[in-house]
Amino acid sequence: MVNAHALDTLIQSLRRLPGVGVRSAQRMAFHLLQHDREGAQVLARSLQEAVARVRHCTQCHTFTEDELCTTCRDPRRDASKLCVVETPADQAALERTAAFNGRYFVLMGRLSPLDGVGPRDIGVARLIERASDGVVQEVILATNFTAEGEATAHVIGQALKSRGLNVTRLARGVPAGSELEYVDLGTIAHALVDRR
Repeated sequence: MVNAHALDTLIQSLRRLPGVGVRSAQRMAFHLLQHDREGAQVLARSLQEAVARVRHCTQCHTFTEDELCTTCRDPRRDASKLCVVETPADQAALERTAAFNGRYFVLMGRLSPLDGVGPRDIGVARLIERASDGVVQEVILATNFTAEGEATAHVIGQALKSRGLNVTRLARGVPAGSELEYVDLGTIAHALVDRR
């Protein structure tokens, strides 16, 4: 019989992942233990290695194994443009578009007063210092379009504008290839307001 404590610990550990509930965690745990023990070993080693080696870039705060990430080290990137995102996952999504050739600053979160997350917790002071280095000419706020993301963009935007920096915000609009009758009303309203 499987040690219930070890199995329960594995299931609870898997539940820590976003979007994974009890049933999904149980399915993953049972699959790994019953059908893919080698995969479980690879996963365990990969997690241990990542936790031991991955840290924050000293300049943009994304994940890297070096002091500076590859984006910050790349001399071909436009240092006059600084794109502010909430997480390394958001940065990766923007990079996949190949539409931005500037630098980044990763907040590692967003303002959420109800959860006790304030400007200090997400590194707003570091961002202001970085954006005020005399090289940055435009700060692009690419926080999510949630209530917290909008509040974060507003607070950061006001702080940067008061220092004379050019601050822009990602545009919102109707997704390419969509039909208007199926797009939510908030998106249509923002697309009308932000039309060009």
